[in-house]
Amino acid sequence: MPTPSTSPETEDRLVLDLDAFDRNGIQSTDVHFERCGYIPLPGLIPKEALGLLRTEIEQIMPWSSRRDFIMECMDRTPRRMTTIGGLALAERAPTVAGLYHDQPLRSAMSQTIGRELETADDPVERHVLNMLHEAGDTHGFHIDDYPVALVMFIESPVCPDGCGRLEFCPIEDVHQAQTKSHCAGDAYILRSDRLKHRVQPIHDGCRRTVLNFAYAVEGEAVKRTPSASLLYS
Repeated sequence: MPTPSTSPETEDRLVLDLDAFDRNGIQSTDVHFERCGYIPLPGLIPKEALGLLRTEIEQIMPWSSRRDFIMECMDRTPRRMTTIGGLALAERAPTVAGLYHDQPLRSAMSQTIGRELETADDPVERHVLNMLHEAGDTHGFHIDDYPVALVMFIESPVCPDGCGRLEFCPIEDVHQAQTKSHCAGDAYILRSDRLKHRVQPIHDGCRRTVLNFAYAVEGEAVKRTPSASLLYS
């Protein structure tokens, strides 16, 4: 049954289906996460919760920023996307901000990967929104400053040719790249500081909107780069 996940900062009751953590079909997920670095969470956001998030995101789109540049500090890979940073979300999106701090969600993640997750200390990168909605939009190859990311799909391309897929590989071996597709309402956990990852370019008429939650791991240092401030400040 769906498990309630309630934000104290909003009267809306946001219900996530935390049973998604038991539906990923992976045995010994903490061992798998250390080896693979990717865990899918299909259907984490049920229809009603997805509607609440879409409404809130639509209301704060006037505070979004269009990005189109080469990220020098990430091997000169492209950024073509629309973003909303953590400060704007904290101030204007209480459902999103409350979900980031939701203890049942974080506990389920910690138990699944076998590591204790902590709040990211950078409010700009803590929770962000990435939207790809113009032909050729892409989030080029990179690694994250924080070690663990939860990515939740608010919108996802549905074109038959496929686009906007997650692609990831070990930093030291690009020949081991994998691609993964996701639907609206799905999510995944990524060991985002060890896996080089990108979003493949989207086609004309397609949209890919995600919330990205960044977490520190107890006992691990965070390696800082200027990438988050360039995208979200």
